[in-house]
Amino acid sequence: MKGRASSPFVRSLGDIMSIAAAASAASTASVASLAHPVVSADVDAGRRLVAAVRASVGRAVVGQDVVVERMLIALFTGGHLLLQGMPGLAKTLMVNSLAKAVALQFARVQFTIDLLPADIVGSEILDQASGTFRVRQGPVFTNLLLADEINRAAPKVQSALLEAMQERKVTIGSTSFKLPAPFLVIATQNPVEHAGTFELPEAQLDRFMLCHRLGYPTAEQESEVLKRHLGFGLSDHGGGAVPKNAFDVLEGGTSSGVEDLSAAMRAVLGVHVSEVFLAHTVELVRRTRSCPDFEFGASPRAGIALTQAARARAFIHGRDHTIPDDLFALAEDVMLHRLRMTYEAVADGRQAAQILQQLLVRVG
Repeated sequence: MKGRASSPFVRSLGDIMSIAAAASAASTASVASLAHPVVSADVDAGRRLVAAVRASVGRAVVGQDVVVERMLIALFTGGHLLLQGMPGLAKTLMVNSLAKAVALQFARVQFTIDLLPADIVGSEILDQASGTFRVRQGPVFTNLLLADEINRAAPKVQSALLEAMQERKVTIGSTSFKLPAPFLVIATQNPVEHAGTFELPEAQLDRFMLCHRLGYPTAEQESEVLKRHLGFGLSDHGGGAVPKNAFDVLEGGTSSGVEDLSAAMRAVLGVHVSEVFLAHTVELVRRTRSCPDFEFGASPRAGIALTQAARARAFIHGRDHTIPDDLFALAEDVMLHRLRMTYEAVADGRQAAQILQQLLVRVG
């Protein structure tokens, strides 16, 4: 898959990005830093973690560098990520490799039509010996929860994640339980097949910091995928053997852990965000609300997500400050799933990405 930075969406804004970058650099000295104190040890730990995640995913997946970047952004900011893509693009494998690289507790839930809320958050069970109820915690009590094909579950089940995603706690019976820290939800969704699926409500879509749309790999990358699978060999199991797959490559230790993740999160808070960047973010969010092609625009949560994601992206790219390129690169993933087009705009054949590009051109 080609990186987002090489897409026409960003390439057409190259000149604007250069002008805005110069304006942002000129204003940096005259504005107060909106950053926390930086500790070099935290920065070093964050750099190691970025390298470890990229190496772990690279052993199992070819390409998809932009997806890895988005997963790191979600991890460093505590946001949630929705991955949309056709089956077979290694979405589950990438999430699994992320958990292995950081030594996170990992749980996967395959969403189906008959899934119940208790299957996710847990339930109260009657202990017949003592005559009292005890709590059985569900798979949501983990660090990284993979919600596979989240749109195949009924809305009641989808809503069971709302409290967990927003408040990092769940309520079972009359008792609330805090979730482990860190806690992150990465959900997958098939954007084409709609039989037996339920559209995610706007309230839940707004809880996802990013919604990234995966594309197919390039011809060279797909050729490399085939070569790797031809060389996997067999795995012995008690006298028998089974062919190895990409998940077998993930087995092994890791050099990073939750401590490094906490250090990286502190380092991200030290990334400088200028007043100019904040002004452009606010202007973009507000323009979506006044655009006649959108039935409703982005919420304030979109602006929060955009600035936080820009901070993390700047850190991942080795910078201590945000630049306009962060805004342009992340706008699509942060904004599109929070916008709904009017019937007239859809009937005219307009696309949300094109409209957002026009709004970006006018910003600043």
